[in-house]
Amino acid sequence: MITQIADYFDKGCGRCARFDSADCSVRIWQDGLRALRQICLDAGLVEQVKWGHPCYAHAGRNIVIIGAQRGGIRLGFFNASLMRDPSGVLERQGPNTQHPDTIRLTKTTQISALAPVITAYLVEAAGYAEAGITPTKDATTLDLPEELVAALDADAELAEAFAALTAGRQKSYVILVNGAKAQATKLVRIAKARDRIIAGKGAQER
Repeated sequence: MITQIADYFDKGCGRCARFDSADCSVRIWQDGLRALRQICLDAGLVEQVKWGHPCYAHAGRNIVIIGAQRGGIRLGFFNASLMRDPSGVLERQGPNTQHPDTIRLTKTTQISALAPVITAYLVEAAGYAEAGITPTKDATTLDLPEELVAALDADAELAEAFAALTAGRQKSYVILVNGAKAQATKLVRIAKARDRIIAGKGAQER
């Protein structure tokens, strides 16, 4: 995984075998990613590398992260529940995403057309960060799978680590365990996830 920002735009994220090859999604969408990067920098955001991707912050808080997939470019907003989205351009990343948080671009030419909207959204998000405004925490109680409850009851260290996870990370494990139909498979998934939970990571974090 890359640690220098220039490497991302030249070679890719380093998270798969296509790194620094013509088949890399970042290389395919290189021009669009560079254009999106410039919009973020022009908005006054601080550029850094996180999770192998360019991440842009303001007032000590992550604002957006950019990346590429086979089908296009994505700009993901942190604290998306705060965003008003007057232009209706935000989409949910997946069925388990609570709030629309991503602008997807399938053509490089879309970037210049959407630049004013993207800039306005970046300024809005940076304003929340500067004012110290954070999303209201979801008070919804997670319905834990009985296999996970049993594992937590039998392992004090695991229970303490799970309780310390953010709600989103806890939910990621509920989804992981519930994604298996057989009880034996659920137990295997919990056992394999133990070290990640102890490390304070979500199910999909590396």
